[in-house]
Parts: sequence; C-alpha cells; structure tokens
Amino acid sequence: MSDSVNWSDAEAPSLADFESMATAAWNRLPGEFRRAAADVVIRVEDFATDEVLDSMGIQDPFDLTGLYQGVSNDKKSVSDVPQGPDMVFLYRRPLLDEWAEGEVRLGDLIAHVLIHEIGHHFGLSDDDMARIEDQASLS
Repeated sequence: MSDSVNWSDAEAPSLADFESMATAAWNRLPGEFRRAAADVVIRVEDFATDEVLDSMGIQDPFDLTGLYQGVSNDKKSVSDVPQGPDMVFLYRRPLLDEWAEGEVRLGDLIAHVLIHEIGHHFGLSDDDMARIEDQASLS
C-alpha cells in the first residue's frame, strides 16, 4: 500500500464538494441534454429521508444513491397542476460507500447517477442513458 496519502488527516468530500462535482458533471453533459433538463433542480443530501425510503420499501439508506422526484416528461400533460420543480437528489453517503469499492472515480460515479436520474425525467431507456454517458466521456 502506498504511503503517499496520510489517511489519518483525510476527510470525506463534503456536501459542498459533492455540489461542485455535480456541477462539473452537469457541465460535461451534451448541450442539448442540459438545455432540455434546465428546469431540473439538483440537490445533494447525505441520505434520503425516512419518508422517501419507506415509500420505496428501502430499509438500508445506503442502498439509494440518487432519486428523481417529479413527473417525467413522458407522463406530463398540459392539464396537470404543477407540483413544484422536478428534482434530482444525489445522496452523498451512499455514493461514498459505492465509490469506496474502488471501481470508478467519484466524479464519474456522481455523473453516472446524475445522468441516470435526469434520464427518468425524460423517460429515457438505459441504452439512451449509456449514449449520453458516452458523449460525456464517462464510459
């Protein structure tokens, strides 16, 4: 193991650090994707709320890394009453846990979850989201 990092002084990236990484990931996305998703609000929290976890039947808060909250474009109607902004939540602690497995860089993991959750806004398939990741140079 390398001695180049003094782990006794190391700190996990903060919520503000995650917001910066989410902004950097957003900026790497294709322009047409960003323009189409301009109304989506991105929030970073440590964990999903108990209410969210309960509503999804998730017992371990580390099992949820991100969440799209809103009505996807493919299900919206002009006659819908607005419910507030569509939001993407990125959950810092579960993302850190997944990152600690060491298979992907943290910024790429944040970008992956961001693309996946925004993809729900558009009703995109997994193949569509993979193409966007390719365009953002994540794969």
